[in-house]
Amino acid sequence: MATMIFVNLPVKDLAKATEFYTALGFTQNAQFSDQNASSFAISHTIHVMLLVEPFFKTFTSKEIVDATKATEAIVALSAESREGVDELVEKAFAAGARTSNETMDQGFMYGRSFQDPDGHLWEVVYMDMSAVPDQP
Repeated sequence: MATMIFVNLPVKDLAKATEFYTALGFTQNAQFSDQNASSFAISHTIHVMLLVEPFFKTFTSKEIVDATKATEAIVALSAESREGVDELVEKAFAAGARTSNETMDQGFMYGRSFQDPDGHLWEVVYMDMSAVPDQP
């Protein structure tokens, strides 16, 4: 089995968060979704688990960060092209995402970012590996 990643995010309104990630085109996994959680497959090896805050709290003794006021992490996804970056980010904005940072264009690397409805930061990046500058 390939190594997988499950990004667990606390959410205030599960229905709103579920609607947002559905609008991005991610596939909801009903087997791991209920009144406390919505599970989405981003790819075969990347999944996002949206957990209502009281349920999320059962997995940690730490306080939950208000992602609209502080950054707990930045989740970055790769895209297969610059157009793929734009497509996903535009879907996010159409679904209610807010701007996070300015577009980054370094020629060989292109990226855009957004904040989901709960303020979690996402970056979508395309990198042309054939054009990556040599490192010393």
